[in-house]
Amino acid sequence: MDVRRLELLLALSRQGSMHAVSAALGVTTSTVSQQIAALAKEVGTPLVEPDGRRVRLTPAGRRLAAHAVDILAAHEAARADLDPSAEPAGTVQVAAFHTVIRDTLLPVVAQLPPAVRLEIQEQEPPEALALLERDQVDLALSYDYNLAPAAVDPALESIPLWESAWALAVPSHSRRTTGTAAEAIAAFADSDWIVNSRHTADEQVIRTLAALSGFEPRITQRADTLQLVQEMITAGLGVALMPAAYPKTTGISLRPLRTPEPRMRAYALTRRGRTNWSPLSLVLNLLH
Repeated sequence: MDVRRLELLLALSRQGSMHAVSAALGVTTSTVSQQIAALAKEVGTPLVEPDGRRVRLTPAGRRLAAHAVDILAAHEAARADLDPSAEPAGTVQVAAFHTVIRDTLLPVVAQLPPAVRLEIQEQEPPEALALLERDQVDLALSYDYNLAPAAVDPALESIPLWESAWALAVPSHSRRTTGTAAEAIAAFADSDWIVNSRHTADEQVIRTLAALSGFEPRITQRADTLQLVQEMITAGLGVALMPAAYPKTTGISLRPLRTPEPRMRAYALTRRGRTNWSPLSLVLNLLH
């Protein structure tokens, strides 16, 4: 089977339409249609069927798309294995969130040989994963929480980097709290809440803890950076989750959350079969 045709079939299973595949991969819609038709002839069974004005995968098409994940990964691994001893050289494109760029990725830059360079985009996990799935970056650095685990596409390989405890950040004049995480959260049931504007993971954690406490959190503010969240708290706009190790700041009190303890988990994601590419392998080794 032609590898490029399998790539187009897999893209169709994810994108949902030939037009979307065409836009994502930079080929014409007719090319997508012709190549998938050729693949169907090659395997001897229809792979798509009409669905109104669009098409959808047949059961055989869905099964072949599932196999394509492993086939394409093996193909990438085989290509990388042709020269596994080569000195690392090339540009590694990375999409990552602010904290991991600052604390984990930038220290790696000084350790890279001259022949390896990084091109970094600051992106929240949804955007970073979308770029990786479209093959527009080689590496995505993402995060989730133990209380809101993210599903990982089987076409991607996930490599844990680090974990950190998170706490409840409130104005320093707020009343004291004790007990479990649910009890600490419950003391602020009447407060406004601040969550990330482009990633839902911390909101899921807040909603999970609030559900344990028996209330629905009133989410009124959204911000991307911890610095801005801190300033919004001190301005009296609400309370939020922040890293337990966040530097002490005037006007903010960090209340520990235990039983359960929310923990952020950072990890690296690559497409399967790519980790043997020597520049990417070097970066991954330096990251953890």
